[in-house]
Amino acid sequence: MESHINSYITLVATSAVLNVFLCLYTYIRRAEIPSSKIFILYTAALSVYTFGYAIELASSTLEQMKFWTTVEYIGMPFSASLGLLLMIQYTGRTLSKKWTATLFVIPSITLFMVATNDFHHLFYKRVWLREDSSVPLMDIAIGQWYVVHGAFTFSCLLCACLILIGQWRHTKKMYRRQLLTLITSQIIPMVAAFVYLLGLTPGGMDPVPVLMCITSAMYIWAILSSRLLTIVPIAKDSIFESMREGVIVLDSSNRLVDYNKSLRNMLPELDLSMVGQYLNDIWLSLAGETFPVEYGREGLQTDLYWQLNGETVCYQVRTSYVYNKEGQAVGTLIMLIDITEQRFLQEQLKQLAYFDGLTKIYNRTQFLLRGREILSDAQLNLRPAAFILFDIDHFKRINDTYGHDVGDQAIIHVVSVCNRFLNSEMLFARYGGEEFVIAVPHASLQDGEQLAEKLRVALLNDPLDVQGTRIPLTSSFGVAQYNGGSDSLESLLRDADTALYESKRNGRNTVFAHAVSLG
Repeated sequence: MESHINSYITLVATSAVLNVFLCLYTYIRRAEIPSSKIFILYTAALSVYTFGYAIELASSTLEQMKFWTTVEYIGMPFSASLGLLLMIQYTGRTLSKKWTATLFVIPSITLFMVATNDFHHLFYKRVWLREDSSVPLMDIAIGQWYVVHGAFTFSCLLCACLILIGQWRHTKKMYRRQLLTLITSQIIPMVAAFVYLLGLTPGGMDPVPVLMCITSAMYIWAILSSRLLTIVPIAKDSIFESMREGVIVLDSSNRLVDYNKSLRNMLPELDLSMVGQYLNDIWLSLAGETFPVEYGREGLQTDLYWQLNGETVCYQVRTSYVYNKEGQAVGTLIMLIDITEQRFLQEQLKQLAYFDGLTKIYNRTQFLLRGREILSDAQLNLRPAAFILFDIDHFKRINDTYGHDVGDQAIIHVVSVCNRFLNSEMLFARYGGEEFVIAVPHASLQDGEQLAEKLRVALLNDPLDVQGTRIPLTSSFGVAQYNGGSDSLESLLRDADTALYESKRNGRNTVFAHAVSLG
């Protein structure tokens, strides 16, 4: 019997050493191991458990055995919870802080119960030395909390095992050896603990610490052969759910098959009851129209604007086919990428590049670019075009009298009045500080004069109101016309500027036209 106990102690001590090795190895390589913190605590708990049990077996008095039993329970009950957390993390899942803390409630109570058992006998009803053994061995009669502790430990091992088994079909073949190692590491102690509780082990010895030698060796083998824990396969489901992009999966008939969490955030109205429905029908119920993107072809990339929480958001839509093993298209993958901020920045840059910041009409650069297009069209189609330059009379006096803020209001007011008389074909821009320019396609010089006169009268009759103070605003206009020939936009604007100068020389608040330039 003594030789058997010595062999048993040797195996348990070996198991403890292997767990210490795993703990130290993980600590040293912690930067490379995603779940290093949990695994370090897990192997440390197993080390305490197995070393405590080895020393308990080597003890000669009941008091010593009880002490080392308490040491064992510093590690053993917590190892079950840590093992479950490790397997949860391995499969790409997470637990909230609340549920994580809950997993350690029963182990903490168990440690307290073991340490104070002499006062309540709720964990062990009775502890004594065996009389039928040639070496001192401790025997126990289990109490109520021992049953709770055993059920909890068994449940943790079973849950961890089921979680791993559930990931089998989602795991690539190259990672299944890792997964099988982890499943076995949960099954071995679970079965051993069950057999021990039934009293079927030789000599009534706890087989779990000895079998930990096997599981620890398996961990070491898996780490060295397949880089267990260093390269962790994440379940496809976890990847799908954790993607920042919204994903819609359709079958070959364009019916909804699946969607991820990001898409639910993008489209809160979407729910599981819509799975199996046609995408166009779903979109019709959500937005009152069919899906606005042609998703039935490979490689599509376009923008989709959507109202979310009262704000307009922009998603870039990308599509690709889903293929089976035979290479046949069996469905469509639609990815929605939130590019709202990007489009907002692009719009801001466009505003800065194209439009005047104060008035929001075109700036000088854009007028010159688009004005040349209007002139080219006129030259190509042998049609006229009119160009109007005007500015605000005595603008410096307004700034000096009322301040630059009122000057800005005057500029905005002039633009607002003019916009009432301009259509979308006309090109309206701020040409300088208080100077504006208008290009009118297909308009003769007389048409340009008539439009300028309308604007002059409208400005004269609509003074600027600043907190009850009415400030008269007038403008002087110069009009030029392209009527064939090789005139450039710059030369036509010089002609309009000459006519504007004549308007100023003749008392301002007037319209002058430049003589028609013949080609």
